[in-house]
Amino acid sequence: MRVEVQIVNALTDGGTGGNPAGVVIDADDLTASQKLHVAQRAALSETAFVSKSSVATIKLEFFTPTRQIPHCGHATIATFSLLRKLGRVSDGRSSKETIDGCRDIEIDGSTILMEQRSPTYRAIEAGSQLAAKVGQSIGVSTEQIYSTASPTVVNTGNSFLLIALPDERSVAAIRPDQRSIESISDDLDLIGYYVFSTTTKVPGRHAGARMFAPRFGIAEESATGTAAGPLACFLYERMDVGDTEIAIEQGHLMQPPSPSVIQVVLDVDSSRISRLMAGGAGVLMRSITVDI
Repeated sequence: MRVEVQIVNALTDGGTGGNPAGVVIDADDLTASQKLHVAQRAALSETAFVSKSSVATIKLEFFTPTRQIPHCGHATIATFSLLRKLGRVSDGRSSKETIDGCRDIEIDGSTILMEQRSPTYRAIEAGSQLAAKVGQSIGVSTEQIYSTASPTVVNTGNSFLLIALPDERSVAAIRPDQRSIESISDDLDLIGYYVFSTTTKVPGRHAGARMFAPRFGIAEESATGTAAGPLACFLYERMDVGDTEIAIEQGHLMQPPSPSVIQVVLDVDSSRISRLMAGGAGVLMRSITVDI
């Protein structure tokens, strides 16, 4: 059997850069092991598989080259961008079924936004052994990782450790120890680290970030919608950013750079975030064929 994988760059910045994801449509007859094989051959951080759903517009399953994961932000944006291009979905509200429930999708032309849940927060205690390990895992002093805000695990459906640094230079200069990050991610049940500052390349945006997820085989990723959502919540509720529409840059500091921008819209009820929509645009780049 031959499986066609569409490569879509998601969360592009002005039509360029972004994060490539594989998308396989009409994947109903593929087994889990076959999907993993396709993801391994596609050799991207995530590949999405589209099947029929009786409870949502589509069923989506996500595989890294090493395992299945519950959600993937940029692969969701890539999938609905492709389906919009193919005429399989239209502007307005759609939805996706995943292995842990359904989420709303909003489509407006080239912009795709996906639902995330209200945030939960768990700060890392200053002076703890864990705080020291977190600093060491990115080559930064404990004092510096607390200089702007406390490192905090934030979950809007997936957990990320958010680490604020003073400026872009500090974020660019970190030295990630992938084994240490993976070990801490295992202990805290994280997708990975999201290291950021409020310095941005484009004026008017709110933060620039880098994402590391070695636990899932990702040394560094250029765009992460499921991490940008937690960061937007953290900026609003813990760092006094007053805007409810947040723009987050990622990928500028990678080597080679792959600039991306993630838009986040916060729903606020009585000064608390009740849910959020995160996403951006996707561009179809090419297709590959995998034999299984």
